[in-house]
Amino acid sequence: MKNIFYLVLIVCLTACSINKKKLNVPLTDNQLLDTIQYHTFQYFWDGAEVNSGAARERLHIDQPDYENTVVTTGATGFGIMGIIAGIDRKFVSRDAGVERLTKILNFLEKADRFHGAWPHWIYGDTGKTKPFSKFDDGGDLVETAFVAQGLVCVKQYFKNGNQKEKELAALADKLWKEIDFDWYRNEKNVLYWHWSPKNEWKMNLPVYGFNECLVMYVMAAASPTHGINKIVYDEGWAKNGAIKSPSNYKNTPLQFKHQGSKNGGPLFWAHYSFLGLNPNGLKDAYGDYGIEAKNQSLINYQWCVDNPLSYKGYHSQSWGLTSSYSVKGYAGHAPQTEKDKGVIAPTAAISSIVYTPKESMAAMRYWYENKKDKLWGKYGFYDAFSDTENWYPTKYLGIDQGPQVVMIENYRTGLLWKLFMQDEDVQAGLKKLGFESPHLKN
Repeated sequence: MKNIFYLVLIVCLTACSINKKKLNVPLTDNQLLDTIQYHTFQYFWDGAEVNSGAARERLHIDQPDYENTVVTTGATGFGIMGIIAGIDRKFVSRDAGVERLTKILNFLEKADRFHGAWPHWIYGDTGKTKPFSKFDDGGDLVETAFVAQGLVCVKQYFKNGNQKEKELAALADKLWKEIDFDWYRNEKNVLYWHWSPKNEWKMNLPVYGFNECLVMYVMAAASPTHGINKIVYDEGWAKNGAIKSPSNYKNTPLQFKHQGSKNGGPLFWAHYSFLGLNPNGLKDAYGDYGIEAKNQSLINYQWCVDNPLSYKGYHSQSWGLTSSYSVKGYAGHAPQTEKDKGVIAPTAAISSIVYTPKESMAAMRYWYENKKDKLWGKYGFYDAFSDTENWYPTKYLGIDQGPQVVMIENYRTGLLWKLFMQDEDVQAGLKKLGFESPHLKN
């Protein structure tokens, strides 16, 4: 008996030693991606607004009831795509995913719409508009286009499924085709960001490139019900060719005018439109969008490595400037002296993994292995931080969470790119606008 006791004790101690060693073994790249993608996905699953199932505008861990019924349209579109990725990765069952997506789309169908466009913010418990600003109390065509991008992916993923899935696909198709893109021209050859019954065109924000809005023009051209002609794209988005404004940072070139940001705008400009719209090989008369998105990411990375403003914590494994929470409110951080506030947002590097895989993986690993206690929470990495200011808020923004889930999936499998690019209406829209892409069928 005594020998058996010691044998069992030795086995137990050996097992404990092995397990302890395992705890110290770094995660493989795939395990790290699984971990980040799964937890960030939970923002749109476990953290969703209860009544609508849609994406909450923000979630503050230290203030769980703060604006907890306000949902945001763009992040809901990203979340829809993220749920598809979650189903495909078996983070949730297919049936549960269908049920949640049906709930979200039913909410969107009944929520306030303005010529088919949703507002920027919606109360999840009522479906009524929450004004984004004084005059912004109606349709937001840019945020709506992000939803449309997600709805196309829903249609393509479920169109050949069982009866419930086919009904979901049909509802997704119906909702995006009810968006009256042509109305938002305001009878001009450009798309306007906003319109409301009360303030009409008072926001007066025509949308020109280059920024996050390319997919709005693509969806507008793709619409078989309320579409636009190519001249709206050429005179609007491309400004009759004035979108072309070559520049470079340390011999990494940019082709387009980035709204006054000579080294590239906030990095989300390389993400939001390209969650479904595959930028790789995507060219038109004005430039190559895949090269632009990659080079914008590389410049953003190199700026942080160079760290011309000598901020603490900037280096090759900790980088990424985009619009996010900032030490003083919210800011559009970018690689430019007046726009770099010493604030890094993990979403910037993570969502750029399709363009900068080595640099993005290095940042994810560094943050997870070395700064997890300050930067990591229930729904993945917190929105932003500043080592210079010793500032580590436990806050999330839906619009920054969504691209991480989707772009990690596109990096791993290309799933959302495949779904969006195979859509027959999207294909027709891209051809109408004169795009070339290896993903366009003849």
